[in-house]
Amino acid sequence: MGPTARFLASVSRSYSTHSPNVSSRHHTTAFIGLGRMGYEMAFNLFSRTLVESGGSAHFVVCDAKEESAALFVNNFHHHFPGARVEVASSPSDAVVASETIVTMLPSSPHVQKVYATEAGGILPALRSLSQGDIASTLCIDSTTLDVEVARDVAKEVNKTGAMMVDAPVSGGVAGAKAGTLSFLVGGTKPAFERVSPILSRIGKRIMYCGPSGAGLAAKICNNMVLGVQQIAIAEAMLLGQKLGLEPVVLADVINHSTGACWSSSVNNPVPGALPDKEPPCTRDFEGGFATSLMLKDMGLATEVGDLVGCPLPMGEAAERMYKEVIEAEPELANKDFSSVYKYLRLTADEESRKGRPGQSERI
Repeated sequence: MGPTARFLASVSRSYSTHSPNVSSRHHTTAFIGLGRMGYEMAFNLFSRTLVESGGSAHFVVCDAKEESAALFVNNFHHHFPGARVEVASSPSDAVVASETIVTMLPSSPHVQKVYATEAGGILPALRSLSQGDIASTLCIDSTTLDVEVARDVAKEVNKTGAMMVDAPVSGGVAGAKAGTLSFLVGGTKPAFERVSPILSRIGKRIMYCGPSGAGLAAKICNNMVLGVQQIAIAEAMLLGQKLGLEPVVLADVINHSTGACWSSSVNNPVPGALPDKEPPCTRDFEGGFATSLMLKDMGLATEVGDLVGCPLPMGEAAERMYKEVIEAEPELANKDFSSVYKYLRLTADEESRKGRPGQSERI
């Protein structure tokens, strides 16, 4: 249930929701997009920036759901009473008030909308600033999106005189919360040097991948590997149990053998397989990287593979699997993508009930 109108009104009285203070732009950081990843990233970025600045830093948040931004402000103020955090009603307002702007959005269309040339977008706001303010502005986009869209947006931002990098992340919601993300950065070397100290407040590894779009290219390749591995681990864990192995035993074998990977050692899909950890499966697959987002990322990989003429048989098979999961079990779309195991288990149970214990055809 969302916040009540009374709660939103009280937050609005304490924190501007329309015209953030622009007098301290040089000391202000904006974060646009407060989803599962963005919320944790913004909290860590703001809290550590606040400490490093000795309390002088200011912050702005913006989200398509204003109640999400209001709840973030309320929570941050609970942990850091007196901290200056304001809610911008549009990306444009966030830019006018902030020298550093971080965006963490679901996909390409959302990035295009936030940076749109129409009123309320980042680009017209940039063009309305003085040359000095434009030159000092840094835009960081951590969305996983189409490489060409990212390059086009960066080109338009750079035309204004501002600086932009693509900086998608690896590490998931757990890494975002712990501040241990890996950032894959694309842009100019000067931009990378400027962005590194900022990203180090919310990440453990900041890796320069090359010019604009290179960070996204690396992220798409990495996520294709991850998507394929998670399906393989789901299949192996299910097969092992069918053969009489205890999940905790099989997971230990895999994690200390040649099958070792993050999908097994951190994101294992079987409850109890990792006694010392709490992967999403222990919460009915809540709070992780959504299956729908993994399907989107697999699609980005196969699309760009077609574009450059690179065969991706495993990537295409994995994309079909995630699509099948969502079509057959729509409630799994917003669950962690390791819930592919849940789908396979349900399918196996159904096959057994029908008296067909053999392998079902799906890839």
